[in-house]
Amino acid sequence: MKKKFFITGISTEVGKTIASAIVTEALQADYWKPIQSGDLDNSDSHKIKRLLSSTKTKIHANSYALKTPMSPHAAAAIDGVKIEADKAVEPETPNHLVIEGAGGVLVPLNARETIADLIKPDHRVLIVSRHYLGSINHTLLTIEALKRRNLNIAGIIVSGDENPATESVIEQMGGVPIIGRIAEEKMFDREVVKRYAEIFAPILQRL
Repeated sequence: MKKKFFITGISTEVGKTIASAIVTEALQADYWKPIQSGDLDNSDSHKIKRLLSSTKTKIHANSYALKTPMSPHAAAAIDGVKIEADKAVEPETPNHLVIEGAGGVLVPLNARETIADLIKPDHRVLIVSRHYLGSINHTLLTIEALKRRNLNIAGIIVSGDENPATESVIEQMGGVPIIGRIAEEKMFDREVVKRYAEIFAPILQRL
């Protein structure tokens, strides 16, 4: 059965794009980032393409490609664009699909919508968490925001070093399993992504 995974983070710079590359490679899925803010010549879609070995993956165009590296609502205002969640039309594909959000789930798109409004009932949400002071709070708030919207949280991917005390309290209080970890690496290239993809593939296939 075709699966759709929505990758979100507990904050910015927590490892969403690397996680998206690994999940995409693991499932030989298509990839789509609905909204890109800034770095249009070296966007997340470009990075994903460089990190994948899969020949089955199609990287779909952004619905909104904004010039300024800011929150989508602010970047859109500078570009003279109005973002509307229902106009970020999900690409049609017979393949699995990995969708990467921007920042966290409550990053604003406009005065009334957030990234959470891009997540559909048939999406399996993967939360990328990273250990830092305040990350327990950010992770639990992300879980709570998604649960309040009755969205399907498939699990948490931890980016970075292991922290058993933090991870156990997140699983206990959040009620969401940690399905895997992406360790600190000297660099992420195709071989490293492929190695992680082999680890994650059986886990993702069960979700």
